Amino acid sequence: MTLIDTRTPNPKSFIKGARGDWEIVIGMEVHAQVTSESKLFSGSSTEFGSPPNANVSFVDAAMPGMLPVINAECVRQAVRTGLGLKAKINKRSIFDRKNYFYPDLPQGYQISQFKDPIVGEGSVFLDMGGDEHIEIGIERLHLEQDAGKSIHDQHPNMSFVDLNRSGVALMEIVSKPDLRNSDEAKAYLSKLRTILRYLGTCDGNMEEGSMRADINVSVRKPGGEFGTRCEIKNVNSIRFAGQAIEFEARRQIDILEDGGKIDQETRLYDPKTGETRSMRSKEEAHDYRYFPDPDLLPLEFDQAFIDELAQHLPELPDDKQARFIKEYGVTPYDAMVLTLERESADYYEAAVKFGGAKRDGKAVANLVNGDIAAFANSQGLSVFETQIKPGQIAGIVDLVAAGTISSKGAKDVLQIIIAEEPEGDPADIVERRGLKQVTDLGAIEAVIDEIIAANPGQVAAVKAKPTVLGWFVGQAMKASGGKANPQALNELLKKKLGIE
Repeated sequence: MTLIDTRTPNPKSFIKGARGDWEIVIGMEVHAQVTSESKLFSGSSTEFGSPPNANVSFVDAAMPGMLPVINAECVRQAVRTGLGLKAKINKRSIFDRKNYFYPDLPQGYQISQFKDPIVGEGSVFLDMGGDEHIEIGIERLHLEQDAGKSIHDQHPNMSFVDLNRSGVALMEIVSKPDLRNSDEAKAYLSKLRTILRYLGTCDGNMEEGSMRADINVSVRKPGGEFGTRCEIKNVNSIRFAGQAIEFEARRQIDILEDGGKIDQETRLYDPKTGETRSMRSKEEAHDYRYFPDPDLLPLEFDQAFIDELAQHLPELPDDKQARFIKEYGVTPYDAMVLTLERESADYYEAAVKFGGAKRDGKAVANLVNGDIAAFANSQGLSVFETQIKPGQIAGIVDLVAAGTISSKGAKDVLQIIIAEEPEGDPADIVERRGLKQVTDLGAIEAVIDEIIAANPGQVAAVKAKPTVLGWFVGQAMKASGGKANPQALNELLKKKLGIE
């Protein structure tokens, strides 16, 4: 494959070396486990956490005479993923044998796809903040079977093999070398995981190994020829991906600046030390002796099959984000945060539209992305996993919009729901606890008069420095227990103090 440089060098991404600036070039091969109840070529279960070797058929164990049979659901999931990546769907693809030896690879080869994958070129779009939007090219997506797992810590001088994962369907999503720093790489992994979860084609659970990344890293002088790449294998955390890239880039720069050369190799990242270490020399395609699998016919389907799947795709993150901005008036940042998880986006919309109304989308977003998100983070949850219901959010926003409670009152009601009344109705809480905002001008005026009379020095100061008005506002809010209507309070204060 010929590598093509599609990015203009950006000085913000350069790394300072002893002999000038360097640029990182990053490409990724993400292995995403297909959401399917059975494996790619057998009917064995894909359930996670089963006892060792509980989900193994004769096909998975490579017993003599056992033939693979393609799982149609895995094919559908791969095509749906390709459509979600705005990629070309190949109506004809071929399964190949990729030959290599691992103790946990019973067949002695992996059934994969090489020259003719099921999905061709596509794109993932990243929002890096501000006006920086980046398109990362997808080279291909192909289907392949996973290997088993070698276990080395159960016996002092023997290893064990668990074949539960053997034959599980994977989508290998290969990016073009379009990433230029660790932040972009982390954003790419996060966005890709979000797309897969929206589609329901992979759960994206990196801790359980259902999504993991092989990261190809090289360095070069800005805008120069591509350098020799090293592959960091099986990274199972977005945070670790960023750390691995930072270390590996610096390691390569140090070698090159000392007059050395980079060996093309496969490396592993150790989170405990924050370093990568050599695993083996990097294989090339010819080392695997690919050839078409004689037990599997070419995979063929027609346009009607693709169109049917496309018709039932969910609204994807980019489209949902654009709609939230247009329909609800939220900021691009809020829209991005709200759409990171499909469930969070649904939770937000349920609050906006609760009861058939359409309330201020910005006010709902402020509450969800603000106090509710802070509480959720403190509990290690997503916003939709908290006990706070969309109807309660709608109720709080409605009370603020009606002037019944202030923004501070909204925080108080939310805290009562969290700590004391998880099933509480906001309007009922406000009524019972006397949290209504004071809008009686006479009552507010009495509070103001008392503060002005007690603080002649501040009254004199505000004439020369109008910003001192904030001190009066704070005192009045304190005296009213935070219940005074802020707008009425400000207007009365300005009138009483003679401030325009």
